[in-house]
Amino acid sequence: MSRLRFMTANEVFETFPDLADDIRTPASLEPPPAFLRVLAAGDTPEDALTFAAYALARREAVWWGCQCVRSVADIVPGSEDSCLLSAEAWVRDPEDARRIEALRLGNESDRRGPTPWLALGAGWSGGNISLLGGAVVPSRPDMTPKAIKTAILVALARVGARERAQRLNLCVDGALRLMQHEGGQTA
Repeated sequence: MSRLRFMTANEVFETFPDLADDIRTPASLEPPPAFLRVLAAGDTPEDALTFAAYALARREAVWWGCQCVRSVADIVPGSEDSCLLSAEAWVRDPEDARRIEALRLGNESDRRGPTPWLALGAGWSGGNISLLGGAVVPSRPDMTPKAIKTAILVALARVGARERAQRLNLCVDGALRLMQHEGGQTA
């Protein structure tokens, strides 16, 4: 039995109607991995990154985003980037205290770089996203994918044109591996 979150690309677009504003290729009845490959081969391969951020479950999307940003931005393992480490810590142990810490770091950091967006992706993954005592602001389902998409695109924007396509393809390959794993297939 498949563990894929969505069985078709169309289901992803139906769940996130605003996705059609970001991706011009019309949704299809293809499984998400096949649609992702179509997008990656298209005129705007960045659309594949956007689609993957929405198609993956939030926790997997944050993990995938962290791996993409690490590889695209050449961030070495063991780096002391607090936003990145916080997002990765939440993926390993998705307790609410870790989510809130990621949210705090993402909100307090300079969002011109990619890693605060990873922290926000983890922080916006559910629950109350207000850091003000007593205020309750529920997370929306599209907040994590938007943050992860932004993190990866900001990282790619800092890469030279010669390397950009190769690094983008590495991110697409990572998303495909996660989707295939979710579907019970071998990568």
